[in-house]
Amino acid sequence: MATSMVYQPGFIDTNIWLYAFISGQDPGKAQIAQALIAATRPLFLSVQVVNEVCTNLLRKEHTPEADIRNFIDDFYALYQVVNLDHAQLIMASDLRVRYSLSYWDSLIIASALHSGVPTLYSEDMQHHLVIDQKLRIVNPFLKGSSC
Repeated sequence: MATSMVYQPGFIDTNIWLYAFISGQDPGKAQIAQALIAATRPLFLSVQVVNEVCTNLLRKEHTPEADIRNFIDDFYALYQVVNLDHAQLIMASDLRVRYSLSYWDSLIIASALHSGVPTLYSEDMQHHLVIDQKLRIVNPFLKGSSC
């Protein structure tokens, strides 16, 4: 008997993708990451995330360039990739000041806000931080994270 999956919209940060793609890091986190990616629709990520994933796959896993091209094609074919524009860069600057964020985290958050989803999944940012009463950051690897 087939079970129907309940999809939730969200934005997925680099670290979640890396757990899903790089075998042997942490099997428990890999399973959670893969399940989260499967259950997130629409699923958003930014060009920055695509770049970071590819860089890590090249550097850490020595992934062949043909596979990197396939990952890039798949990201664009299967998910909503958010490009950075002037407005998002200015928003990121404002977020850095108001929330004491790093440069790179503020860009991810600005892209997530731009996508309009309610949840940003990330292991590296402050769990349950709510940005502008619109976006909640969730670490899916914490017990009781309520993904």
